[in-house]
Amino acid sequence: MTPFALKKVNREMKALVVMALSSLCATAVLADEAPSELAGQNAPIVEEYTYSTHLDVAKVVSMSNIPEVCHVVPVQMEYEDSQGQRHILKYQVMGNGCSNG
Repeated sequence: MTPFALKKVNREMKALVVMALSSLCATAVLADEAPSELAGQNAPIVEEYTYSTHLDVAKVVSMSNIPEVCHVVPVQMEYEDSQGQRHILKYQVMGNGCSNG
């Protein structure tokens, strides 16, 4: 493996590690902030996006960060529908690390 290829792999690995740690930290913070009376309520189910998925997005609550990698990565969007129900949608996007030059 050339030094250039090794540097690229290292950057991609660092980005994936940062993304994973950010996700874990965000999950821990949300768990600490959730009141105990909400524990009995139904949490939103993670739904996989397909081309036939009907979306009713009234308000976007949060979106995952897209890592600086040059390949397809999974991301999530949490949103409320027009009835006020929360949903989590998992889908695939191209990372932000590709260059055209």
